[in-house]
Amino acid sequence: MFDCIVSLITPPIKGAVAVIRVSGDRTLEIVQEIFSRKIEKSHYVYYGYILNKEEKVDEVMLSYFKGPKSFTGEDVIEISCHGSMLIVDQVISILLSKGCRLAERGEFTSRAFYNGRIDLVQAEAVNSLINAQTNEAKQISMFALNGQTSSLLYPVKEHLADILSLIEVNIDYPEYEDVEEMTHEKMINELDSLIDTVSNLIKDGEKSKLITEGINVSIVGRPNVGKSSLLNALVKKEKAIVTSIPGTTRDIVEGQINVNGLIINLLDTAGIREASDEVERIGIERSKESIEKADLVILVLEADKLLEEDQELLEYTKNKQRIIVYNKIDMVEERKEDRIYISAKNHDIKPLEEEISKMFSLDKLNALTPSLSSSREIGLLNKAKEGLITAKEEALMGISLDLISVNVKMAYDSIKSILGEEIKTDLSEEIFSRFCVGK
Repeated sequence: MFDCIVSLITPPIKGAVAVIRVSGDRTLEIVQEIFSRKIEKSHYVYYGYILNKEEKVDEVMLSYFKGPKSFTGEDVIEISCHGSMLIVDQVISILLSKGCRLAERGEFTSRAFYNGRIDLVQAEAVNSLINAQTNEAKQISMFALNGQTSSLLYPVKEHLADILSLIEVNIDYPEYEDVEEMTHEKMINELDSLIDTVSNLIKDGEKSKLITEGINVSIVGRPNVGKSSLLNALVKKEKAIVTSIPGTTRDIVEGQINVNGLIINLLDTAGIREASDEVERIGIERSKESIEKADLVILVLEADKLLEEDQELLEYTKNKQRIIVYNKIDMVEERKEDRIYISAKNHDIKPLEEEISKMFSLDKLNALTPSLSSSREIGLLNKAKEGLITAKEEALMGISLDLISVNVKMAYDSIKSILGEEIKTDLSEEIFSRFCVGK
């Protein structure tokens, strides 16, 4: 039994209309006490007044959804009042006095999950949809919200359940001749098929994650090479301080741009060099950390000269996906065909933008297909794959089926955890704590 919760579900700013949601077992009873009309029919809109004893607090439209056919699976009432925060506070205060409590972050969505209205993939999609910054990211979230993404996991879960069931039957009832025998050869074939399927889910998920969360790009180079000027040119505003003094940038400066539907999270880092200044040294260490975490490194070199520090950075970033750009094109008369030249100071950076767009085009990322895209989901897919690979190795060594089934069961539990089946309460609370209040 869930208590009654209430929250404003529209932004807490002055506007034409504000919407207050109430959900819980006593929703109808509590709201009826303060509404001027009898509420009877579900999925029906009522016009009337919110009352505080005899006083009319506001003229409202009220929508009633009887559980389980509601967002949360419980009785839900949404009150559309005038968009004054004074009125909103008065209505909520009255509801609190009648027995409601304020909803916590993500509590409406968590109730929908616990009441079986949605699975955990769909629940996470609610938050992703709210935070989507591009049409492509929105579409991926819509696939998940509609259940299309979850449907990718059902065949994998059923396949794993079939394997585990067959192993169990073979061990417990070896005398049954009409039961299919699970041999090591058959086990290896089944595991190969599952490993391929899960690997493809991970591959597609990593691509979609870049669309939903953006591509982390670290701009690196030696001091005074033009990194901050490049950041400012990319974001088209004076985000970073630019001077001729080496070491001006002491910490990570962030910016964000949209390149053909992809969010690019830019990090302008401190120039990497040997430094005696403690503050600059800390900034350089953070620069190195940002390089390790980046999906793409933009290495900025000067067009007219290559110093020892540049050579060190070329070596340091050689294993990262990177774009090398040669800045200060006015310093050279002849340009080599295989180089990307820019002038960050003059905002002449089109060749770099074109290279980023080509490297991370939506065609390559295959955006408009359902895929598991959150870090949690991809992490659990990797855990499932790890279990399947270990089980295959054990099968190749001829280890007994009951021992092999331990790792198959780990993969099975990981897939179930993605959907939120038998999930631990503390994990779900961590997920829903990232939501905004009112969702």
